[in-house]
Amino acid sequence: MLTIPLAELPADFRARALQWAAQFTHCAYYEHNDLQTSAAGTFSRLLAVADSAVAAPTCLADLPAYLAQPAALPHCGFVTYDLKNELEALRSQNFAGLGWPTLHFFRPATCLRWHADTLEITGATAGILAAILATAIPAAAFPTVPPLRPRLPRADYLRAVERVREDILNGEVYELNLCQEFYAEDVQLDPVATFWRLNEASPAPYAGFLRYHDHYLLCASPELFIAKRESLIESQPIKGTRRRGATPSDDERQRLALLHDDKERAENLMIVDLVRNDLARVARTGTVRVPELFGTYGFKHVWQLISTVQAALRPEVDLAAILRATFPMGSMTGAPKIRAMQLIEQYEASRRGLYSGSFGYVLPDGGFDFNVVIRSLQYRADTGYLSLQVGSAITYDSVPEREYQECLLKAQGVLQALETVII
Repeated sequence: MLTIPLAELPADFRARALQWAAQFTHCAYYEHNDLQTSAAGTFSRLLAVADSAVAAPTCLADLPAYLAQPAALPHCGFVTYDLKNELEALRSQNFAGLGWPTLHFFRPATCLRWHADTLEITGATAGILAAILATAIPAAAFPTVPPLRPRLPRADYLRAVERVREDILNGEVYELNLCQEFYAEDVQLDPVATFWRLNEASPAPYAGFLRYHDHYLLCASPELFIAKRESLIESQPIKGTRRRGATPSDDERQRLALLHDDKERAENLMIVDLVRNDLARVARTGTVRVPELFGTYGFKHVWQLISTVQAALRPEVDLAAILRATFPMGSMTGAPKIRAMQLIEQYEASRRGLYSGSFGYVLPDGGFDFNVVIRSLQYRADTGYLSLQVGSAITYDSVPEREYQECLLKAQGVLQALETVII
Protein backbone atom coordinates (compact mmCIF):
# COMPACT_ATOMS: atom_id res chain seq x y z
CA MET A 1 0.00 0.00 0.00
CA LEU A 2 1.18 3.52 -0.81
CA THR A 3 0.08 6.62 1.09
CA ILE A 4 0.80 9.99 -0.50
CA PRO A 5 -0.01 13.40 1.00
CA LEU A 6 -2.47 15.20 -1.28
CA ALA A 7 -0.36 18.35 -0.96
CA GLU A 8 2.39 16.58 -2.91
CA LEU A 9 0.15 15.80 -5.90
CA PRO A 10 -0.54 18.18 -8.81
CA ALA A 11 -3.88 19.98 -8.93
CA ASP A 12 -4.96 17.98 -11.98
CA PHE A 13 -4.08 14.61 -10.45
CA ARG A 14 -7.67 13.30 -10.42
CA ALA A 15 -8.07 14.17 -14.08
CA ARG A 16 -4.82 12.37 -14.90
CA ALA A 17 -5.85 9.38 -12.78
CA LEU A 18 -9.18 8.91 -14.54
CA GLN A 19 -7.56 9.39 -17.96
CA TRP A 20 -5.09 6.63 -17.04
CA ALA A 21 -7.80 4.39 -15.55
CA ALA A 22 -10.15 4.59 -18.53
CA GLN A 23 -7.78 2.45 -20.60
CA PHE A 24 -8.74 -0.59 -18.50
CA THR A 25 -11.60 -2.90 -19.49
CA HIS A 26 -13.14 -2.44 -16.04
CA CYS A 27 -12.97 1.01 -14.50
CA ALA A 28 -15.11 2.58 -11.78
CA TYR A 29 -14.73 6.07 -10.34
CA TYR A 30 -16.91 7.42 -7.52
CA GLU A 31 -17.10 11.15 -6.81
CA HIS A 32 -18.85 13.03 -3.98
CA ASN A 33 -17.98 16.57 -5.13
CA ASP A 34 -17.71 17.65 -1.49
CA LEU A 35 -21.51 17.48 -1.24
CA GLN A 36 -23.38 15.60 1.44
CA THR A 37 -27.07 14.84 1.88
CA SER A 38 -26.69 12.11 4.48
CA ALA A 39 -25.38 12.08 8.03
CA ALA A 40 -24.01 8.61 7.26
CA GLY A 41 -21.76 10.08 4.56
CA THR A 42 -21.74 9.76 0.80
CA PHE A 43 -19.67 8.11 -1.93
CA SER A 44 -16.02 7.74 -1.07
CA ARG A 45 -13.78 9.32 -3.68
CA LEU A 46 -12.50 6.05 -5.08
CA LEU A 47 -11.02 4.82 -8.37
CA ALA A 48 -10.72 1.12 -9.20
CA VAL A 49 -9.42 -0.68 -12.29
CA ALA A 50 -8.98 -4.21 -13.60
CA ASP A 51 -8.22 -5.82 -16.97
CA SER A 52 -10.49 -8.77 -16.24
CA ALA A 53 -13.29 -9.76 -13.89
CA VAL A 54 -12.50 -13.27 -12.70
CA ALA A 55 -15.52 -15.33 -11.55
CA ALA A 56 -17.74 -12.25 -11.80
CA PRO A 57 -21.35 -12.87 -10.76
CA THR A 58 -23.87 -12.94 -13.61
CA CYS A 59 -27.05 -13.10 -11.54
CA LEU A 60 -28.17 -12.20 -8.05
CA ALA A 61 -27.96 -15.81 -6.91
CA ASP A 62 -24.18 -15.73 -7.57
CA LEU A 63 -23.57 -12.60 -5.54
CA PRO A 64 -23.39 -13.98 -1.95
CA ALA A 65 -20.66 -16.52 -2.75
CA TYR A 66 -18.73 -13.91 -4.73
CA LEU A 67 -18.80 -11.33 -1.93
CA ALA A 68 -18.05 -13.95 0.73
CA GLN A 69 -14.55 -14.50 -0.65
CA PRO A 70 -11.92 -12.60 1.37
CA ALA A 71 -10.92 -9.36 -0.32
CA ALA A 72 -8.57 -6.56 0.65
CA LEU A 73 -10.02 -4.18 -1.94
CA PRO A 74 -13.59 -3.02 -2.64
CA HIS A 75 -15.89 -4.95 -4.95
CA CYS A 76 -17.13 -2.52 -7.60
CA GLY A 77 -20.20 -3.05 -9.70
CA PHE A 78 -23.63 -2.22 -10.97
CA VAL A 79 -27.16 -3.57 -11.17
CA THR A 80 -29.43 -2.67 -14.10
CA TYR A 81 -33.14 -2.01 -13.90
CA ASP A 82 -33.81 -5.37 -15.58
CA LEU A 83 -32.78 -7.21 -12.41
CA LYS A 84 -36.50 -6.78 -11.66
CA ASN A 85 -37.13 -9.73 -13.98
CA GLU A 86 -35.08 -11.99 -11.73
CA LEU A 87 -36.87 -10.74 -8.63
CA GLU A 88 -40.47 -10.84 -9.86
CA ALA A 89 -42.52 -12.43 -12.65
CA LEU A 90 -41.77 -9.54 -14.99
CA ARG A 91 -40.25 -9.13 -18.44
CA SER A 92 -38.69 -6.50 -20.67
CA GLN A 93 -39.55 -6.45 -24.36
CA ASN A 94 -39.07 -2.81 -25.36
CA PHE A 95 -36.28 -1.54 -27.62
CA ALA A 96 -32.81 -2.00 -26.14
CA GLY A 97 -29.95 0.03 -27.57
CA LEU A 98 -27.43 -0.56 -24.77
CA GLY A 99 -27.03 -4.23 -23.88
CA TRP A 100 -25.62 -4.08 -20.36
CA PRO A 101 -25.42 -7.34 -18.41
CA THR A 102 -28.11 -7.49 -15.74
CA LEU A 103 -25.57 -7.44 -12.92
CA HIS A 104 -21.78 -7.16 -12.82
CA PHE A 105 -19.05 -6.76 -10.19
CA PHE A 106 -15.26 -6.84 -10.45
CA ARG A 107 -12.34 -7.06 -8.06
CA PRO A 108 -9.88 -4.23 -8.71
CA ALA A 109 -6.26 -4.94 -9.50
CA THR A 110 -5.47 -1.43 -8.24
CA CYS A 111 -7.57 0.92 -6.14
CA LEU A 112 -7.06 4.60 -5.34
CA ARG A 113 -8.94 6.07 -2.41
CA TRP A 114 -8.85 9.72 -1.44
CA HIS A 115 -9.00 10.72 2.23
CA ALA A 116 -9.03 14.19 3.79
CA ASP A 117 -5.28 14.76 3.42
CA THR A 118 -3.90 11.65 1.76
CA LEU A 119 -4.26 9.37 -1.25
CA GLU A 120 -4.10 5.65 -0.59
CA ILE A 121 -3.11 3.25 -3.39
CA THR A 122 -3.74 -0.45 -2.72
CA GLY A 123 -3.47 -3.67 -4.70
CA ALA A 124 -0.87 -3.62 -7.47
CA THR A 125 1.06 -0.44 -6.72
CA ALA A 126 4.37 -0.76 -8.57
CA GLY A 127 4.76 2.07 -11.06
CA ILE A 128 1.14 3.21 -10.70
CA LEU A 129 1.82 6.69 -9.34
CA ALA A 130 4.50 7.33 -11.96
CA ALA A 131 2.18 6.10 -14.73
CA ILE A 132 -0.60 8.42 -13.63
CA LEU A 133 1.70 11.42 -13.32
CA ALA A 134 3.01 10.68 -16.82
CA THR A 135 -0.50 10.54 -18.30
CA ALA A 136 -1.31 13.49 -20.52
CA ILE A 137 -4.73 15.09 -20.48
CA PRO A 138 -5.91 15.63 -24.06
CA ALA A 139 -6.55 19.18 -25.13
CA ALA A 140 -10.17 20.18 -24.62
CA ALA A 141 -12.26 19.79 -27.76
CA PHE A 142 -15.84 20.73 -28.43
CA PRO A 143 -18.09 17.66 -28.50
CA THR A 144 -19.79 16.97 -31.81
CA VAL A 145 -22.98 15.36 -30.58
CA PRO A 146 -26.05 15.72 -32.80
CA PRO A 147 -29.37 16.82 -31.31
CA LEU A 148 -30.97 14.03 -29.28
CA ARG A 149 -34.17 12.49 -30.58
CA PRO A 150 -37.03 11.18 -28.43
CA ARG A 151 -37.72 7.46 -28.49
CA LEU A 152 -41.22 8.38 -27.28
CA PRO A 153 -42.56 11.40 -29.23
CA ARG A 154 -43.75 14.29 -27.09
CA ALA A 155 -47.40 13.79 -28.03
CA ASP A 156 -47.18 10.10 -27.10
CA TYR A 157 -45.57 10.99 -23.77
CA LEU A 158 -48.39 13.43 -22.96
CA ARG A 159 -50.97 10.76 -23.83
CA ALA A 160 -49.14 8.26 -21.63
CA VAL A 161 -49.36 10.64 -18.68
CA GLU A 162 -53.12 10.91 -19.18
CA ARG A 163 -53.42 7.12 -19.35
CA VAL A 164 -51.46 6.77 -16.12
CA ARG A 165 -53.82 9.25 -14.47
CA GLU A 166 -56.72 7.02 -15.59
CA ASP A 167 -54.93 4.01 -14.10
CA ILE A 168 -54.59 5.87 -10.81
CA LEU A 169 -58.28 6.80 -10.88
CA ASN A 170 -59.11 3.14 -11.49
CA GLY A 171 -57.02 2.03 -8.51
CA GLU A 172 -54.22 0.33 -10.47
CA VAL A 173 -51.45 2.38 -8.81
CA TYR A 174 -51.08 5.37 -6.51
CA GLU A 175 -48.07 6.79 -8.33
CA LEU A 176 -45.97 5.77 -11.33
CA ASN A 177 -42.53 6.93 -12.41
CA LEU A 178 -42.78 7.42 -16.16
CA CYS A 179 -39.47 7.75 -18.01
CA GLN A 180 -38.49 8.58 -21.55
CA GLU A 181 -35.32 8.22 -23.60
CA PHE A 182 -33.55 10.77 -25.80
CA TYR A 183 -30.87 9.26 -27.99
CA ALA A 184 -28.37 9.69 -30.80
CA GLU A 185 -26.65 7.15 -33.03
CA ASP A 186 -23.17 6.84 -34.56
CA VAL A 187 -21.75 9.19 -31.93
CA GLN A 188 -18.00 9.53 -31.43
CA LEU A 189 -17.63 10.59 -27.81
CA ASP A 190 -14.69 11.06 -25.47
CA PRO A 191 -16.19 9.51 -22.32
CA VAL A 192 -13.63 10.89 -19.87
CA ALA A 193 -13.79 14.47 -21.13
CA THR A 194 -17.59 14.29 -21.25
CA PHE A 195 -17.73 13.02 -17.67
CA TRP A 196 -15.69 15.97 -16.41
CA ARG A 197 -17.92 18.41 -18.31
CA LEU A 198 -20.98 16.73 -16.79
CA ASN A 199 -19.44 16.82 -13.33
CA GLU A 200 -18.75 20.54 -13.73
CA ALA A 201 -22.19 21.28 -15.18
CA SER A 202 -24.06 19.22 -12.57
CA PRO A 203 -21.95 18.32 -9.52
CA ALA A 204 -23.63 15.68 -7.36
CA PRO A 205 -22.85 13.63 -4.25
CA TYR A 206 -23.30 10.25 -5.98
CA ALA A 207 -21.53 10.96 -9.27
CA GLY A 208 -19.37 8.47 -11.07
CA PHE A 209 -17.72 7.12 -14.20
CA LEU A 210 -17.99 3.48 -15.23
CA ARG A 211 -16.41 1.51 -18.02
CA TYR A 212 -17.49 -2.06 -18.74
CA HIS A 213 -15.75 -3.16 -21.96
CA ASP A 214 -17.25 -0.80 -24.59
CA HIS A 215 -20.07 0.37 -22.32
CA TYR A 216 -19.82 3.62 -20.38
CA LEU A 217 -21.89 5.29 -17.69
CA LEU A 218 -21.34 9.00 -17.00
CA CYS A 219 -23.34 9.75 -13.89
CA ALA A 220 -24.29 12.90 -11.97
CA SER A 221 -26.73 11.35 -9.51
CA PRO A 222 -27.90 13.21 -6.40
CA GLU A 223 -29.73 10.16 -5.01
CA LEU A 224 -28.66 7.44 -2.57
CA PHE A 225 -30.35 4.09 -3.11
CA ILE A 226 -28.89 2.12 -0.21
CA ALA A 227 -25.90 2.44 2.12
CA LYS A 228 -24.62 0.36 5.02
CA ARG A 229 -22.40 1.43 7.90
CA GLU A 230 -21.88 -1.38 10.43
CA SER A 231 -25.48 -2.48 11.15
CA LEU A 232 -27.19 0.73 9.96
CA ILE A 233 -28.79 0.80 6.51
CA GLU A 234 -30.08 3.97 4.93
CA SER A 235 -32.00 5.02 1.83
CA GLN A 236 -32.78 8.55 0.63
CA PRO A 237 -35.61 8.67 -1.90
CA ILE A 238 -35.93 11.85 -3.95
CA LYS A 239 -39.35 12.99 -5.06
CA GLY A 240 -39.97 16.67 -5.75
CA THR A 241 -38.09 19.03 -8.07
CA ARG A 242 -37.95 22.81 -8.58
CA ARG A 243 -35.73 24.96 -10.75
CA ARG A 244 -33.14 27.07 -8.88
CA GLY A 245 -33.91 30.79 -8.70
CA ALA A 246 -31.93 33.45 -10.54
CA THR A 247 -31.43 35.57 -7.39
CA PRO A 248 -31.08 34.63 -3.70
CA SER A 249 -34.60 35.81 -2.92
CA ASP A 250 -36.07 34.01 -5.94
CA ASP A 251 -34.08 30.90 -5.05
CA GLU A 252 -35.53 30.89 -1.55
CA ARG A 253 -39.04 31.33 -2.99
CA GLN A 254 -38.44 28.29 -5.19
CA ARG A 255 -37.22 26.25 -2.23
CA LEU A 256 -40.24 27.16 -0.10
CA ALA A 257 -42.60 26.52 -3.02
CA LEU A 258 -41.16 23.02 -3.30
CA LEU A 259 -41.31 22.42 0.44
CA HIS A 260 -44.98 23.41 0.66
CA ASP A 261 -46.22 21.91 -2.62
CA ASP A 262 -48.94 19.43 -1.69
CA LYS A 263 -48.44 17.31 -4.82
CA GLU A 264 -44.66 17.03 -4.34
CA ARG A 265 -45.06 16.20 -0.64
CA ALA A 266 -47.64 13.54 -1.46
CA GLU A 267 -45.29 11.98 -4.04
CA ASN A 268 -42.43 11.96 -1.56
CA LEU A 269 -44.51 10.54 1.27
CA MET A 270 -45.84 7.68 -0.85
CA ILE A 271 -42.30 6.61 -1.74
CA VAL A 272 -41.08 7.04 1.85
CA ASP A 273 -43.82 4.63 2.95
CA LEU A 274 -42.77 2.18 0.24
CA VAL A 275 -39.10 2.39 1.30
CA ARG A 276 -40.07 1.93 4.96
CA ASN A 277 -41.91 -1.25 4.02
CA ASP A 278 -38.99 -2.48 1.89
CA LEU A 279 -36.41 -1.92 4.63
CA ALA A 280 -38.67 -3.55 7.22
CA ARG A 281 -38.22 -6.84 5.32
CA VAL A 282 -34.51 -6.94 6.27
CA ALA A 283 -34.44 -4.82 9.44
CA ARG A 284 -34.60 -5.65 13.12
CA THR A 285 -38.18 -5.36 14.30
CA GLY A 286 -39.16 -1.84 15.29
CA THR A 287 -35.97 -0.13 14.05
CA VAL A 288 -37.21 1.49 10.81
CA ARG A 289 -37.37 5.26 11.25
CA VAL A 290 -37.49 8.45 9.19
CA PRO A 291 -34.99 10.93 10.71
CA GLU A 292 -35.69 13.50 7.99
CA LEU A 293 -38.91 13.96 6.04
CA PHE A 294 -39.15 16.52 3.21
CA GLY A 295 -35.60 17.85 3.42
CA THR A 296 -34.84 20.52 0.78
CA TYR A 297 -31.42 20.23 -0.86
CA GLY A 298 -30.04 22.58 -3.47
CA PHE A 299 -27.99 21.43 -6.46
CA LYS A 300 -26.67 23.48 -9.33
CA HIS A 301 -29.83 23.43 -11.44
CA VAL A 302 -32.57 22.19 -9.11
CA TRP A 303 -33.95 22.00 -5.61
CA GLN A 304 -34.84 18.47 -4.54
CA LEU A 305 -37.15 17.15 -1.85
CA ILE A 306 -35.23 14.35 -0.11
CA SER A 307 -36.28 12.14 2.78
CA THR A 308 -34.11 9.76 4.80
CA VAL A 309 -35.14 6.28 5.91
CA GLN A 310 -32.92 4.26 8.26
CA ALA A 311 -33.04 0.87 9.95
CA ALA A 312 -30.90 -1.55 11.93
CA LEU A 313 -30.07 -4.50 9.69
CA ARG A 314 -30.60 -8.06 10.89
CA PRO A 315 -27.16 -9.69 11.25
CA GLU A 316 -27.79 -12.60 8.86
CA VAL A 317 -28.89 -10.37 5.94
CA ASP A 318 -26.47 -9.92 3.04
CA LEU A 319 -26.45 -7.55 0.05
CA ALA A 320 -28.32 -9.97 -2.19
CA ALA A 321 -31.14 -10.20 0.34
CA ILE A 322 -31.24 -6.42 0.65
CA LEU A 323 -31.53 -6.11 -3.13
CA ARG A 324 -34.33 -8.67 -3.19
CA ALA A 325 -36.20 -6.62 -0.59
CA THR A 326 -35.60 -3.15 -1.99
CA PHE A 327 -34.81 -3.23 -5.73
CA PRO A 328 -35.79 -1.50 -7.92
CA MET A 329 -35.92 1.60 -5.74
CA GLY A 330 -39.41 2.93 -5.22
CA SER A 331 -38.51 6.42 -6.42
CA MET A 332 -38.01 4.96 -9.92
CA THR A 333 -41.06 2.70 -10.03
CA GLY A 334 -44.01 4.05 -8.08
CA ALA A 335 -46.44 2.24 -5.81
CA PRO A 336 -47.49 -0.46 -5.51
CA LYS A 337 -44.19 -1.49 -6.99
CA ILE A 338 -45.00 -4.62 -9.02
CA ARG A 339 -48.08 -3.20 -10.74
CA ALA A 340 -46.18 0.03 -11.40
CA MET A 341 -43.40 -1.93 -13.13
CA GLN A 342 -45.94 -3.78 -15.28
CA LEU A 343 -47.43 -0.49 -16.43
CA ILE A 344 -43.99 1.04 -16.98
CA GLU A 345 -43.27 -1.71 -19.49
CA GLN A 346 -46.55 -0.91 -21.22
CA TYR A 347 -46.10 2.87 -21.49
CA GLU A 348 -42.37 3.34 -22.03
CA ALA A 349 -40.78 2.80 -25.44
CA SER A 350 -37.27 1.60 -24.50
CA ARG A 351 -35.55 -0.45 -21.85
CA ARG A 352 -33.92 1.58 -19.14
CA GLY A 353 -30.64 -0.32 -19.02
CA LEU A 354 -28.49 1.02 -16.20
CA TYR A 355 -30.78 4.04 -15.82
CA SER A 356 -32.97 3.39 -12.76
CA GLY A 357 -30.42 0.80 -11.72
CA SER A 358 -27.58 1.26 -9.26
CA PHE A 359 -23.81 1.77 -9.32
CA GLY A 360 -21.63 1.37 -6.25
CA TYR A 361 -19.12 -0.62 -4.23
CA VAL A 362 -18.80 -2.99 -1.28
CA LEU A 363 -15.90 -2.21 1.07
CA PRO A 364 -13.75 -4.90 2.73
CA ASP A 365 -15.42 -4.21 6.10
CA GLY A 366 -18.84 -5.01 4.59
CA GLY A 367 -20.05 -1.43 4.32
CA PHE A 368 -21.39 -0.31 0.96
CA ASP A 369 -22.80 2.61 -1.01
CA PHE A 370 -25.07 2.34 -4.05
CA ASN A 371 -26.64 5.26 -5.86
CA VAL A 372 -29.73 5.61 -8.03
CA VAL A 373 -28.59 5.98 -11.63
CA ILE A 374 -30.29 9.18 -12.78
CA ARG A 375 -29.03 12.40 -14.46
CA SER A 376 -26.73 10.18 -16.47
CA LEU A 377 -25.50 9.26 -19.94
CA GLN A 378 -25.17 5.72 -21.18
CA TYR A 379 -22.85 5.22 -24.15
CA ARG A 380 -21.62 2.33 -26.27
CA ALA A 381 -18.31 3.10 -27.93
CA ASP A 382 -18.55 0.07 -30.23
CA THR A 383 -21.89 1.08 -31.76
CA GLY A 384 -21.93 4.83 -31.11
CA TYR A 385 -25.29 4.62 -29.32
CA LEU A 386 -25.83 7.45 -26.81
CA SER A 387 -28.76 7.47 -24.39
CA LEU A 388 -30.14 10.08 -21.98
CA GLN A 389 -33.16 9.03 -19.95
CA VAL A 390 -35.24 11.16 -17.61
CA GLY A 391 -38.51 10.70 -15.78
CA SER A 392 -41.00 12.07 -13.31
CA ALA A 393 -43.53 10.74 -10.85
CA ILE A 394 -47.09 10.75 -12.16
CA THR A 395 -49.96 11.15 -9.70
CA TYR A 396 -53.60 11.91 -10.37
CA ASP A 397 -52.84 15.62 -9.89
CA SER A 398 -50.17 15.60 -12.61
CA VAL A 399 -50.46 18.01 -15.53
CA PRO A 400 -48.92 16.30 -18.60
CA GLU A 401 -47.12 19.36 -19.97
CA ARG A 402 -45.64 20.19 -16.56
CA GLU A 403 -44.34 16.62 -16.24
CA TYR A 404 -42.73 16.94 -19.66
CA GLN A 405 -41.07 20.22 -18.65
CA GLU A 406 -39.80 18.59 -15.45
CA CYS A 407 -38.12 15.93 -17.57
CA LEU A 408 -36.40 18.63 -19.64
CA LEU A 409 -35.27 20.38 -16.46
CA LYS A 410 -33.67 17.18 -15.19
CA ALA A 411 -31.88 16.76 -18.54
CA GLN A 412 -30.38 20.26 -18.41
CA GLY A 413 -27.01 19.40 -16.88
CA VAL A 414 -26.41 16.48 -19.24
CA LEU A 415 -27.36 18.52 -22.31
CA GLN A 416 -25.01 21.27 -21.15
CA ALA A 417 -22.15 18.77 -20.89
CA LEU A 418 -22.88 17.45 -24.39
CA GLU A 419 -23.39 20.97 -25.77
CA THR A 420 -26.44 19.74 -27.63
CA VAL A 421 -30.24 19.98 -27.48
CA ILE A 422 -33.31 17.78 -27.64
CA ILE A 423 -35.40 17.94 -30.80
